[in-house]
Amino acid sequence: MRRRTFLAALPVGLSAVAHATSQQPASTPPAAPTRTTDDAPAPAPSRAEAGAVNPNLKRPDVHSGDRIAGASYASRSAAWGVNGAAATAHPLATLAAIDILRAGGSAVDAAIAANAVLGFVEPVSCGIGGDCFAMLWDPKTRKVVGLNGSGRSPRGLSLEEVRRRAVNGFVPRVGMTSVSVPGAVDAWWSLHQRYGRLKWAELFQAAIAHAQAGVPQVQTIGYYLGRNLARFLKPGSGVEETANAERVYGPGAAAAEGDVWRNPDLARTYKLIARGGREAFYAGPIAQAIERYFRRIGGWMTRADLSAHHAEWTEPLSTDYRGVDVYGLAPNSQGLSTLQMLGILRHFDLRGMGFQSAQSIHHQVEAKRLAFEDRARYFADPNFFRAPLEQLNSPAYAAERAKLIRADRVMERVMPMDAPSRGDTTYLCTADKNGMMVSLIQSNFRGMGSGLVPDGTGTGHPTLGFMFQDRGELFSLTDGHPNLYAPGKRPFQTIIPGFAVRGGEPWLAFGVMGGDMQPQGQAQIIINMVDYGLDLQAAGDSPRWHHEGSSEPTGEAQQTPGLLRLETGVPEATRKALAALGWKLGEPDGGFGGYQCIERRPGRYGAATEMRKDGVALAY
Repeated sequence: MRRRTFLAALPVGLSAVAHATSQQPASTPPAAPTRTTDDAPAPAPSRAEAGAVNPNLKRPDVHSGDRIAGASYASRSAAWGVNGAAATAHPLATLAAIDILRAGGSAVDAAIAANAVLGFVEPVSCGIGGDCFAMLWDPKTRKVVGLNGSGRSPRGLSLEEVRRRAVNGFVPRVGMTSVSVPGAVDAWWSLHQRYGRLKWAELFQAAIAHAQAGVPQVQTIGYYLGRNLARFLKPGSGVEETANAERVYGPGAAAAEGDVWRNPDLARTYKLIARGGREAFYAGPIAQAIERYFRRIGGWMTRADLSAHHAEWTEPLSTDYRGVDVYGLAPNSQGLSTLQMLGILRHFDLRGMGFQSAQSIHHQVEAKRLAFEDRARYFADPNFFRAPLEQLNSPAYAAERAKLIRADRVMERVMPMDAPSRGDTTYLCTADKNGMMVSLIQSNFRGMGSGLVPDGTGTGHPTLGFMFQDRGELFSLTDGHPNLYAPGKRPFQTIIPGFAVRGGEPWLAFGVMGGDMQPQGQAQIIINMVDYGLDLQAAGDSPRWHHEGSSEPTGEAQQTPGLLRLETGVPEATRKALAALGWKLGEPDGGFGGYQCIERRPGRYGAATEMRKDGVALAY
């Protein structure tokens, strides 16, 4: 599967031209040329025919063309530059980041500008109704710094009320019960206050211009947008108010691939944030509009909930994996899961087992199962529960867990230490000429979010143009569980940025988006690069595995041995050998995440993105 956008190879010097052009409304296309010969080809199929019934699109027996250099399965080569780099899930977001860097902005400035653009062009994954986490390399202190930008549940929503509204014993997946305070804007503000170089308002110029003028829809985002909107609008969906979502994303707005779509309501909201900073969202006109909206639909979010929110600077956890220090954020994030997987796998010779071999994948999946049982048992808001992080991340504990893995068969039921399959998330990374590297992940969580789009500030601003996250779905309703719902508490979080340091120098800012796929994907990236010597592009394009069925922090029980999904590129011999070991294999469902990465080498940066998303990586 090969990337289709020309922007992957666009010279960076043309970014300003492309950026300006994208802000102009599309003109009427010229008439198609006519042929005068008798050998005219048959007319091209319509978009509906090509996307719905074309038998040539879904062909697991057909693979991408041959590359003359590099990995045969790579979609392209990495982009390299000496001044800066950016990799995001959408071409226009990457261009916005590069433009900020070329204007003298920091990697943090570039990341915020890119994230703001993504909030418009990729609403299925992110937006200012969601949360944000980041790790970055601070070249002045020469340390990896972490930021937890997750929001809390409304203080007026009691556990008893959540249980009354529960569906099958769990917090509803959509609607106002699932909404927690959005943390993204405050996270941007916190990052900018410490590391920004350009003026705050400059960071929103590209996003505002695109949302006003409109941009062509891209393939993957268009697919998820249509699917999620249909789910929200379906009778009995559980979403209390859908007119606003239909206005912003509905027919005529949520365009199909190639059609131009706009979000002027979001542009107006961005203008308020650009002028008023953090306070516009958490205390000013946007906060007032949010409070009025929840009062109208019978919800609980108040301006007091919003104004009380503040992101927290944190010291990331780390583990050594064969000479590489891999970093992750502590709970309520699931970053520790990546570190636990790698700590266990350090005790096995994966290189000797062979790339994409059954034994290599078998050991990786078993390490995931072990790590995820601890994730389900211990990960929660540290203000409510102190997990034994030092013990969970210790080499001694990893060695004991590694002894449980058998090479000849799948483990039986896995237990945690004694003491969801898909998410909608965007990941991006940036780097600047001063050596700062930013790894940032931002999300509305599952299925685009809660389905709720808030009313606007008044005349000329009918909605705020963004959807609230449904992150509250990740609370447990089980008495005694560390992640049990409580008012003013942060739920367990799936979104995790990745960072790696080698020899005391920053090496990788990377991430793999997608719910519980994130630690699984991060571990596979590190293994591909460290154990199998793949470059940063091939490491992301390499076929992946995804395991489902571990216990969850929401209280969902373990399934033994769960379901192991393999992408079509995994060798057939490997599939058969895994089945013989006892793995239940499932069909690939597209839930294998989406990857971006920036690699630092002396005097230069490499940037990569992969074919599973619509993104672009650029460096200059």
